[in-house]
Amino acid sequence: MDANTLHFRKMNGLGNDFVVVDARTGTLALGADAVRAIADRKEGIGCDQLIVLEPSEAADVFMRIWNADGGEVAACGNAARCVAAVVAQEQGRADVTIETEDQVLGAHVGADGQVTIDMGVPRLRWDEIPLAEEFHDTRRIELQAGPIDAPVLHSPAVVNVGNPHAVFFVEKADAIDLGPIGAMLEHHPLFPERANISVVQVLSPDHIKVRTWERGAGLTQACGTAACASAVAAIRRELTGRTVKTTLPGGDLVIEWREADGHVLMTGPFALDFEGTLPAELLTPAGV
Repeated sequence: MDANTLHFRKMNGLGNDFVVVDARTGTLALGADAVRAIADRKEGIGCDQLIVLEPSEAADVFMRIWNADGGEVAACGNAARCVAAVVAQEQGRADVTIETEDQVLGAHVGADGQVTIDMGVPRLRWDEIPLAEEFHDTRRIELQAGPIDAPVLHSPAVVNVGNPHAVFFVEKADAIDLGPIGAMLEHHPLFPERANISVVQVLSPDHIKVRTWERGAGLTQACGTAACASAVAAIRRELTGRTVKTTLPGGDLVIEWREADGHVLMTGPFALDFEGTLPAELLTPAGV
């Protein structure tokens, strides 16, 4: 694969943005430094995640995911919608499959531009999230931020939907200074694989508002897995029904936790921003 002519798509799902590179016809070796260089919003292309498409024996495509900090992760719901749209257009059909590090996702691309991803069954046991110590009830665990006698956040639900999430329910999501709190809690010793940190405001029995500090990326306009985790947490606490409109800073997703088989379905839009060619210096940054 010639780095000088490596094509990319810049795409986004509700403002959560990606550089998508197709490596299905050749080998692309990327290190953390190259990922950070591409993701850099001043010197590179700029993105929350870098997505690389690779061949798959189990699905239509394999989706490899790196966060902006150069760390590889197993799940990204908003990116999955973008990838599904690309593959569906190539294949000329609405239903496609995407393999990730730990599962195969089914996807349906609607004529209205909305994409539904079957995110599978959420993992709810403490050792599946994972947590560093045992909690029998993951709907509400012992964790807080702020003064002991007046914590700003406390008692989150924890859920794994391909990656670990801590979900705090609050009266007003916009009132929480999530940047410093999220940066601290992401690296809390309770989360051996770090965690995505969300604050959730229940607006009605079928509508929640979510803001997320995304592990390895920071504050984001939208995090699809956080929307899924937040809806699952709200449903488990009996705060909403099983279909939830989830409002993120970048827009709305509809999350359904299907009772029949326990699968979580995420529906929302995608967008292609522009296309271009990655310069060789971004793939081999100075000092590498």
